[in-house]
Amino acid sequence: MGQQCSGFTEIDKNLLGWGKGELILISGRPSMGKTSFMASLIVNMSVKSNIPVGVFSLESSENQLISNLLSNYSQIDNHRLTRGLLTDDEWVVLDMKIKEVVSSNIFIECPSRLLMQDLYLKAKELVVEKGVQAIFIDYVQLLTVTDKYTDNRYNEMNYISRELKALARELDIPIFVISQMNRSSETDRDRQGVDGKRPRLSDLRDSGTLCDDADVVLFIFRPEYYRITEDERGNSLLGVAEIMVKKNRNGSPFSVNLHFDPEYRLFSNIIQ
Repeated sequence: MGQQCSGFTEIDKNLLGWGKGELILISGRPSMGKTSFMASLIVNMSVKSNIPVGVFSLESSENQLISNLLSNYSQIDNHRLTRGLLTDDEWVVLDMKIKEVVSSNIFIECPSRLLMQDLYLKAKELVVEKGVQAIFIDYVQLLTVTDKYTDNRYNEMNYISRELKALARELDIPIFVISQMNRSSETDRDRQGVDGKRPRLSDLRDSGTLCDDADVVLFIFRPEYYRITEDERGNSLLGVAEIMVKKNRNGSPFSVNLHFDPEYRLFSNIIQ
């Protein structure tokens, strides 16, 4: 397997795709669109590029996850899609898109609880038996281990982090993991304004070795969420999501802007 591509032009240009054995960490403050970004990656890689992927979601039910993928790919409002409140034209589009999503190789598991040891076995089975070439996990703080570490969450997360990186290397595939940020980053009075709201590596929740083990750490930042609608040059920031790659083991940190449509759970390239 060669390099995998995200489908986002500037990200792929700077990262040269996702490498074999890489651990990619996706984070951001609440409501930034982390799960939607994951959905966009899955659609771009599996549905559009025919790359088999495995998805472990401990945050969403299978129905919710499939709804997100369908909304993303068909560009139909997610709330109306889940309620079946579609126009005749949208039903036609959805019928076609459902067939394409179902025929793609997306292997989904949405357990209420998942031990790191079980994830290892399930992921290895997907790679060996299904030819999966990338794994997605939403989100890392919901993974658990045996009773050995239950009295110390910091040590538990360090163990999970090391195991995820080892798993990526053993399976020789990229593993994408969503991570939460520390709640204190939201309430810190010293972090005001646009720059104060931008996430930092130190904001990763229970980070420990998580940041050290990851090959790529990227944050999602949407100024519009904080009622920041223009940049310093007067350019509109409505619908803009800044993807901040704060750690890039094989290159330099960088930032790129994408367009975000929350009603579709969709991130896309900005057309100049």
